[in-house]
Amino acid sequence: MDDEKLALEESRRAQQHESVKSEIEGGVQAEIAESANRAAPPGESQRIDEVAGQFRSKAVDEVVDTEREVGRARGLARVSQIIDYLFFLIYGLLGLRFLLALMAARSSAGFVQFVVTVTDPFYTPFRGIVSSPTVGGGHTLLMPLVIAFIAYVLLHLAINGLLRLLAHRKTAI
Repeated sequence: MDDEKLALEESRRAQQHESVKSEIEGGVQAEIAESANRAAPPGESQRIDEVAGQFRSKAVDEVVDTEREVGRARGLARVSQIIDYLFFLIYGLLGLRFLLALMAARSSAGFVQFVVTVTDPFYTPFRGIVSSPTVGGGHTLLMPLVIAFIAYVLLHLAINGLLRLLAHRKTAI
């Protein structure tokens, strides 16, 4: 019996809640409709159109600027990829020359001469900076080559850092 009374009371409260909710929603909708139907003062609608035009123009300008910056960033990314490729070639060739010297490869061999010829322009500025110790069996540790490798890594990092600075968009608040 008590359960039936509780269910009835709950049903009555739900109906009452729905009727109050509908009444409030109707009042709000009426206010919105009245506000929309009210005519704006003559100068205000012109001002609204001006502001809307300014916002539209600003949005278009921002999209154009963003597209331009994205295009520039893509170009700089491609340049960065090319620079990475060239530096990796230099690293590989200098590393190969280092290994050939460390293993005491015959300098009269054609491949060794090719590697030495190709890497000389990159190695020459560092030749003579420090001595190259030689160990038994003719193995040479080319310390200037190690220094050249480190210098090229630092140069590579500096160039990529500069490209990253140029590619990133500057935002203003």
